[in-house]
Amino acid sequence: MTRVGIGYDVHQYAEGRAFILGGVEIPHAKGLKGHSDADVLSHAIADAVLGALGEPDIGYWFPPSDASIEGISSLKILEKVAEIARSKGASIENVDSTVIAEAPKVKPHAAAMKERIGAALGISPDRVGIKATTNERLGFVGREEGVAAMAVACISLAPAAE
Repeated sequence: MTRVGIGYDVHQYAEGRAFILGGVEIPHAKGLKGHSDADVLSHAIADAVLGALGEPDIGYWFPPSDASIEGISSLKILEKVAEIARSKGASIENVDSTVIAEAPKVKPHAAAMKERIGAALGISPDRVGIKATTNERLGFVGREEGVAAMAVACISLAPAAE
């Protein structure tokens, strides 16, 4: 059985934090605000996989109230999501994503992101799609107040025995 899930995440810019996207630290004047490393791309992908599995979102698995995971790498979140998928007998077939930001540029870092996301999910980097667009200077993204990301995941799941 093939199942599809979608994910979306957004984080505000924050002073004094590293800018992490797809598990890659990108030079930028500001980072993103969040309980974890605030990797908006990895969070959207995690939610897409969890949605395909019919599971709750990452806030359930990694609640912001849990002080023990403050600052956690979002690649660890993706590793846990892949573990959840395997425990349900699912295979992650592919993920595709779009980062929505005025800056920084994603393209120079996309290959490294695909490598890291693929490794965390246990899939080949060629099964990880990463695209980027701006918001044409419109809305909170256009005003450079934050970054958004969308993702879709396709999984294969053995049907439950009846």
